[in-house]
Amino acid sequence: MARLKNTAWQRYKYILNAALLALPCWFIYQSLNPQFPAQWQTQTIGEFAITPMPLDLAPPYSHHSEYVKDFYLSFNEGDVSDIRQAYLNIGHSALPINELVIGDEGIMHGTVHGQHVHAIAPQKITTNDKLWITIETWQGEQLVQKWDIPSAFSQ
Repeated sequence: MARLKNTAWQRYKYILNAALLALPCWFIYQSLNPQFPAQWQTQTIGEFAITPMPLDLAPPYSHHSEYVKDFYLSFNEGDVSDIRQAYLNIGHSALPINELVIGDEGIMHGTVHGQHVHAIAPQKITTNDKLWITIETWQGEQLVQKWDIPSAFSQ
């Protein structure tokens, strides 16, 4: 049965459908071409040369009732398999390792190509805070290093 009334909805509903079908293409493009902030300065800690990179400039978010900030760590020197455990936190000082092992936040995980960390962070990051990495090797040696927080990163 043919419709005799030619309304605006009848004329343009196919354009709306085409727009909805094109929308996933935009999201796929964004997913395949991510934009990350610049890497921070490479620091040496023991046998490791580590370069941290925040995954975004957004403030820390709540993850299991604790505020965290996501980082990617690239190891330019040293073998990641020599690390027993490593933690990342943002604050005025490095958290002690016996306090860090209680929870699962801030622990480094990933592959030899790069490590991902949900760094423990305060709700608001300031330029007075530092990024701290605490590494324990298989020999029981504990290594600590810090990075200054860039002004573009703090809130």
